[in-house]
Amino acid sequence: MLTISRDLSILLLLTAAAAAQQSAPPTQALQPIGFDSNNYPGDAALPILRRHFAFAGYWLTNPPGEHTDSWVGKRDALLQNNFGFLVLANGKTDAEISRAKRAGTPPATLGASDAAKAITAAQREHFPAHTILFLDQEEGGRLNDNQSTYLLAWTEAVAHANYLPGVYASGQPVDDAPGKTITTIQNIRELVAAQHLHEIAFWVYQDACPPANGCTFTPPPITASGTPDVIAWQYAQSPRRKEITAACAKTYAPDNNCYDPNLPNFTLDLSVATTTDPSHGR
Repeated sequence: MLTISRDLSILLLLTAAAAAQQSAPPTQALQPIGFDSNNYPGDAALPILRRHFAFAGYWLTNPPGEHTDSWVGKRDALLQNNFGFLVLANGKTDAEISRAKRAGTPPATLGASDAAKAITAAQREHFPAHTILFLDQEEGGRLNDNQSTYLLAWTEAVAHANYLPGVYASGQPVDDAPGKTITTIQNIRELVAAQHLHEIAFWVYQDACPPANGCTFTPPPITASGTPDVIAWQYAQSPRRKEITAACAKTYAPDNNCYDPNLPNFTLDLSVATTTDPSHGR
């Protein structure tokens, strides 16, 4: 009787545990989240960030507005802390592309040259073949001819190397024609299809609330971004864009930035992805 009673108790405990697991909410493994920042957080901060985040944005070039790249040489530290990667390179603005064109460098040449620099940096950082390299396209809306020529020259150059092309771009609808809107990603997809170019992976930024829910470590489902078939969705930015984040303003700090509570001096952007290593950079 004692043996039967003990076995029955064990069976009941296992049954209860299985039922609890089936009714539990989705875990990070089902919807992993990550962070990105222009600045490397420091080796000591990685275990703290790993409590919440499965992957990190990793700059191959100087981030926007920066004169140095503090992420150089940090891939091994991130790997040791079991981070995945969103690997990205800074893209040229419309003004920069136009200035280079006036100086004699066509947008296609500039795009291919910048891609070569990103590829060299990815090799230097020991990212494996077929890692997705994302071009940081900061400006939203429909791209003009200079911008689209530059961007597609960049992605095609990456596609012809041992890496895969990706673009970080806006999923925020903007007026495009009377009664019509467009997003940057929609525009890029139309250009790629029209010219029969290599497929591009997309990391969409859309921090408007809704569909985003602000600076929270419980992200909205990636399918709610408004842009289908993306690798990752950046749903919170630092600082927040006040004109589109009023509904989730209380989730941000008083200075309008997003922080990990355990790292109050390190500003974050937050993304949700389909995998813990969106660039396949491990």
